[in-house]
Amino acid sequence: MSEKIYEDLITIEELCCILSIGKNTAYRLLKERKIAAFRIGRTWKIPRKAIWDYIQQSSDMSQQ
Repeated sequence: MSEKIYEDLITIEELCCILSIGKNTAYRLLKERKIAAFRIGRTWKIPRKAIWDYIQQSSDMSQQ
């Protein structure tokens, strides 16, 4: 089970790749809490579900 948890966490670099954004934009999204994440020391850990939630929320907002 613990392996599954680790697979569900990604790094800032992976976030940039998934969303096709730069690091500055990624850090801004995390700082503004638009994508749920947490830090361990200086390293951001982002749950994959938080990315899909952000994508869903963003696509919903664009339809309004």
